[in-house]
Amino acid sequence: MKAQTAGAAERGNDVTRPRILVVGAGFAGVECVRRLERKLSPDEADVTLVTPFSYQLYLPLLPQVASGVLTPQSIALSLRRSARYRTRIIPGGAIGVDLKAKVCVVRTITDRIVNEPYDYLVLAPGSVTRTFDIPGLTDNAFGMKTLAEAAYIRDHVISQLDLADASQDPAERASRLQFVVVGGGYAGTETAACLQKLTHSAVRRYPRLDPKLIKWHLIDIAPKLMPELGDKLGRSAQEVLRRRGIEVSLGVSIAKAGPEEVTFTDGRVVPTHTLIWTAGVVASPLIATLDAETVRGRLAVTPEMTLPGSDGVFALGDSAAVPDLAKGEEGAVCPPTAQHAMRQGKAVADNVIATLRGAPLQPYEHKDLGLVVDLGGRDAVSKPLGVELRGLPAQVAARGYHWWALRTGVAKVRVATNWTLNALAGDDFVRTGFQARRPAKLKDFEYTDTYLTPEQVRAHVEGSRPAAG
Repeated sequence: MKAQTAGAAERGNDVTRPRILVVGAGFAGVECVRRLERKLSPDEADVTLVTPFSYQLYLPLLPQVASGVLTPQSIALSLRRSARYRTRIIPGGAIGVDLKAKVCVVRTITDRIVNEPYDYLVLAPGSVTRTFDIPGLTDNAFGMKTLAEAAYIRDHVISQLDLADASQDPAERASRLQFVVVGGGYAGTETAACLQKLTHSAVRRYPRLDPKLIKWHLIDIAPKLMPELGDKLGRSAQEVLRRRGIEVSLGVSIAKAGPEEVTFTDGRVVPTHTLIWTAGVVASPLIATLDAETVRGRLAVTPEMTLPGSDGVFALGDSAAVPDLAKGEEGAVCPPTAQHAMRQGKAVADNVIATLRGAPLQPYEHKDLGLVVDLGGRDAVSKPLGVELRGLPAQVAARGYHWWALRTGVAKVRVATNWTLNALAGDDFVRTGFQARRPAKLKDFEYTDTYLTPEQVRAHVEGSRPAAG
């Protein structure tokens, strides 16, 4: 692999302008970049964004892509559509940061290693799927964190119906029609609910298949489903799932996972070819390369979202433990949700601009607006502003919030059109070709083994500097 150090010769006259480097194109990173583009004049600073893909993924609607309600393009919001677009995008991922040298080490999508110097650094690398040392997990489970995973899971689930329909073996047919989702949070609950809707509708097109053979399992080690919703709404969601035939098992996890069966910690063995793992997230491994103080794996930052002891470094989103001033509790930090990430992005951009202009920084404070959970069809549970809703009113609140939160008018039109078409015409249950002969699992989508250690970062940066003389 080649190493490249950006220099004055590459930038020409631009070297005199401050360099703002933003890592991550999630809700936090994109909102930050957009605000910088709006509020900074082109000659005030250069803005660079490090991201593998030149789009912002609207993550809360990912289960609806997996179930075919929405097309992948409808929730992938292009970063190049902005009328004020001028940000330089480096297609890749940050794999290390040398805070003393003020250099971010980036691995591009072609596996080239480049050094990107900065004057101001905004860290919003997001999170990765949290896994445990469970035998066979990463080799046999699917994740639900990226657009590619959602599209792949849809292909996989439909292929199980196709293969079961073609099989003459009753045991194989039964195993292909059992599906296991691990994780009773929002992602897992919505994934199980939406995909169960998909198989329930699709099986009508398979006259050789007995609908009773299709079984969905949702399991979680926690004693309650989505505890953030409260006991009543959590029970309501659980009742909706059970009414649909989804078996919900709480206080249970996975003991081991194989290609054709999954063993639960309560001893049950479920023959299945589909294990979807959504049991939470952890901060990006990039955070460990900084050798900085953390709170439960997230960077410890000030209320202004600055990194203590590091000049010009800001951190926000899923990878930062931003103090939750609105709660007024000692040690409370903001949850890793989209509504906080979006607002933190704007607040960090304002603080970066304030630093550039010598103005005082402002602390971040936001009162949580509530939670919405879309269970597909007319089923939903929501708690906007503390008001508990169920059924159709909750569905209106959930989809209304998501539609409003989409950043572009084009995305809003696409999503609204998809919802309308799906409600009127249903699904065609078409596989798009992601399901290849060699299956792709959790370990194939999240490259968590590509990050450097703090020592490797320093050695790389030192080794790539031009020799004096």
